[in-house]
Amino acid sequence: MRRTKSFLSEALRDNDEDFTTGPIGRALGLLAIPMMLEMAMESIFAVVDIAFVSRLGTDAVAAVGITEALITVLYAMAIGLGMGLTAMVSRRIGAKDPHGAAQVTGQAIWIGVFLSVAIGIFGVIFARDLLVLMGASEGVIEQGEGFTTVLLGGSFSIIYLFLLNAAFRGAGDATVALRSLWLANGINIILDPCFIFGLGPFPEMGVTGAAVATTIGRGTGVIYQLWYLMNGRGRIAFAMQHLRFIPALAWRLLRISLGGIAQFLVATSSWIGVMRIVAMFGSPAIAAFTIALRMVEFVFLPAWGLGNAAATLVGQNLGAGQSDRAVQSTWKAAKYNAAFMSFTGVFLLIFAQTITGWFTEAPDVIRIGTSCLQILGIGFPMYAVGMVIVQAMNGAGDTETPMTLNVICFWLLQIPLAFLLATKTSLEADGAFIAIVIAESLLTVLSVIVFRRGGWKVHEA
Repeated sequence: MRRTKSFLSEALRDNDEDFTTGPIGRALGLLAIPMMLEMAMESIFAVVDIAFVSRLGTDAVAAVGITEALITVLYAMAIGLGMGLTAMVSRRIGAKDPHGAAQVTGQAIWIGVFLSVAIGIFGVIFARDLLVLMGASEGVIEQGEGFTTVLLGGSFSIIYLFLLNAAFRGAGDATVALRSLWLANGINIILDPCFIFGLGPFPEMGVTGAAVATTIGRGTGVIYQLWYLMNGRGRIAFAMQHLRFIPALAWRLLRISLGGIAQFLVATSSWIGVMRIVAMFGSPAIAAFTIALRMVEFVFLPAWGLGNAAATLVGQNLGAGQSDRAVQSTWKAAKYNAAFMSFTGVFLLIFAQTITGWFTEAPDVIRIGTSCLQILGIGFPMYAVGMVIVQAMNGAGDTETPMTLNVICFWLLQIPLAFLLATKTSLEADGAFIAIVIAESLLTVLSVIVFRRGGWKVHEA
């Protein structure tokens, strides 16, 4: 017990560990613990928002659900850029080139500026049109337009929180990323009820208040990240000189990231497609799917943290010329992730109805939400292995292969199958949920086959 506490303490504080030497299990643990907690902190944003918003009624929950489906496209861009940044930073840290890692991070900051300005302007102008496009009812649009406007208008807070944390993770400074999420979440939890319900001196803003609180919380987390980075602390050792724009390096980062962005745009657009299919069955189905996705996120994001740890180890070990150690790290992470998600999958199967009932009392929402959680939970062990393998390839800088696999599994299989099962059988919304499990399982099988071939080992980053 004392040894475990000591290891946890070490994992949660800044350290100068060399992750290209020593026991792989130790390196994986030191990276995975803060990364899993970081991802859990990110999922808390969604759970906290839906917990408060659910008190405003089914339309309010549906408004958040549809908007979050749209925001996932923004997440895709931020995460995709983060994948390229993690690959390039980790490769340079493994090669003992912190100056090179800092230069890459500087280019990412400039790319983030251009991206957040473009998305912010577009989101503010077309928020209502986007909700109409998603098939929202008039009541949902009325409650959700402000929420959509604020989240898209404040897109910089999402982009930089993901982007800078990707740089810290690639360098091995996972505890910095975790602290930024702690700060952002703490502020969001405090401000959410204040802005939603108008507590004390705060205005009562309803659903829009949740977006305001979230943006302020994330924005504060970004300020902390920039403060830490600009002070030259940690493994990246950033200085003002690294903000010099280097077109060739910026293009290299974009080239690697484009596969990651496309990869996640394919995946997230397929989720939007599924949400659109589920919307055919009314607001209760949308609200149920939204609640279920929030709880699945709560499990997926910590599990994704193990995948991020594998990505960092793969990148750093390839940079150090140790491809065999990169392979061993990936399989060990996949084993741990499968054990974790198998347990949580069983938990969801047993307690799905109770969990759904935490967020709503509407019988139809509870019925559909329970079914959704149970169906998705069945596939958890398969998802666990797949997400680690895919992240390992991304960590090597091979973002094109997972992108191709996503097109096959999500566009060519998941969306058509979801539509057919939902509309041509008696399964209705359950058909869409079953299609998700089938598509994700196929992605895992194909990813393992490709990973074993080893082409990712010689990919440049």
